Order: sequence, then structure tokens, then C-alpha cells
Amino acid sequence: MKQHLLPVLAAAVIFTAACQSKSQTSADTTSTKDTLAQVAGQETPAAPIDVNTIKVADAKTILARKQVPILCYHQIRNWKATDGKVGKDYIVEEQNFKDQIKMLADSGYHSILPDQLYAYLNTGAALPSKPIMFTFDDTDMDQFTVAAPTLKKYGFKAVYFIMTVSIGRKGRIEYMTKEQIKQLSDEGNVIGSHTYDHKNVKKYQGKDWEEQLDKPTKKLEEITGKKMTEFAYPFGLWNKEAIPELKKRGFKAAYILSTKRDENDPLFTIRRIIASGYWSPKTLSNSIKNSF
Repeated sequence: MKQHLLPVLAAAVIFTAACQSKSQTSADTTSTKDTLAQVAGQETPAAPIDVNTIKVADAKTILARKQVPILCYHQIRNWKATDGKVGKDYIVEEQNFKDQIKMLADSGYHSILPDQLYAYLNTGAALPSKPIMFTFDDTDMDQFTVAAPTLKKYGFKAVYFIMTVSIGRKGRIEYMTKEQIKQLSDEGNVIGSHTYDHKNVKKYQGKDWEEQLDKPTKKLEEITGKKMTEFAYPFGLWNKEAIPELKKRGFKAAYILSTKRDENDPLFTIRRIIASGYWSPKTLSNSIKNSF
């Protein structure tokens, strides 16, 4: 993303922020001596991070670090007469989305990706000024046709959590194809797992772990040629039984919505906030600052 700030403003104070099954919620508060590092002037590309060499910090250390704002988007399209009140919370109209992203760019935010977040949470590694993470759930086509080009315009990258049952499907809602998912990955975005068909993790038993985690992971790795290390819980709902199942399958982090993080496994309960379809860019900005 291009920076237009004069060098004398390089030490500006930053804000940070991240989602829940409803749009508004307050963050769990944590005291911290950490501050997110700032980078003066033009943002430089992040150096590759080998997360396998990073030692996982204790939960207390991770929880004490200032949370990075993480936004969760679903559909990016104009509202229809058939959309209900609740549904509109998850549908951000095209121009509003473009205005939100422009506001974040103009406000000096820099997008980060999971490896950077992982290094920061575990080691305190420096992040760019005003870091933010963009995430998209459920594989909707408009994430590829509208969201991705808008983010690219401002130099932003994102994480796309894919529900594999929907890949290539057409109908009332159109979904991304394998080729489009591969393209997003090749362009430097991150592809993560969002189960096979969005089944609530709290209800898994028996072969559900294979159907909802193993098979989708294998399919996404075949599509992208990259290992899956990020997971987003359907509906943002999780339980303690799911965490060891994710760990033994090689996942490095898992994302909830805006409920409280787990005190023992904060890397597997990373908070996001839903960017509501009812929010103007100003409301989004205020929600980021109030939530993180």
C-alpha cells in the first residue's frame, strides 16, 4: 500500500483492532507493555517467515500482546429485496466495501498475513504500522470478483477461508472455482480451511473429523500446492475438544469470532469481528478501535 505521510509523521501513534457472530461486541481486555512496531515511510514487503522455526510462547505472553484487528467478511454484493435483517449483517454492499477499504488505506493501515501474526504473537516480531488482517469466509464468488481486486488496488492481501463443498457451485449464490482459489494463493493471499460444509465443530464426533478436516485439508493443499495451517470455525463456535484435533493435523492457528479467547490456547481462538453490512466506513473505523 502506498504511504503518503511525511517523514515527520513517522512516529504517529497507532490503533489496533478484530469479529463475532453478531457485528458489535467488546474485546476481552488485557494489560500489556507491548506496542506494535511502526515502519516509517513506504511499507516494505515482509520477509518470508518460517513458522516451523518459531517456538510457541506461553499463553500468558500471547494474551498480553496487543491484539491485531482482524476483519471477517462474507458476501460482497448489493442487498436484494429478499435479504432479511439478519442476512444484511453479513452482506456488505459493493460501494460500501470499496469505501471501507479506501478509508482503511487512507488511514494508514497495512495488511498482514497469518505468518506475520504468528511471529508477532509468539516472539514479539515487529509488524508494520497500523496492522490489520482481512479475512473472508465461505468461498463466495464476489470475494474473487469484487473484494480481491479492491484489496489489490491498495496493496492489501487477505486470508480466504474455503468451505470445500461449495467450490465451483452455481445457483442462487455463485462460488469460487478451484482455478480462482489457486490464483488467489499464487498472488500472495493465504487460503485457509473452513470445513467441508460448515458443520458446527461443537457437534463433531467419530468420522466428522475426517470429513470436515482431513478431506477438505487434502483438497485445498492439492489446489494450492501449499500446506494448510489456518482454520476458521464455522459460526465462530469452538470447544476445547477441537483444539488438539487441529494441532495434530498441523494447523498453527484457528480463528473464532468476537467471543473471549481461550486462556490456555489463544493461538487457536484468535478473535475477529464481522464487518457488518450496516456499517459505514466511519462506523467500521470506530468498531475497530473499540474492539481491539
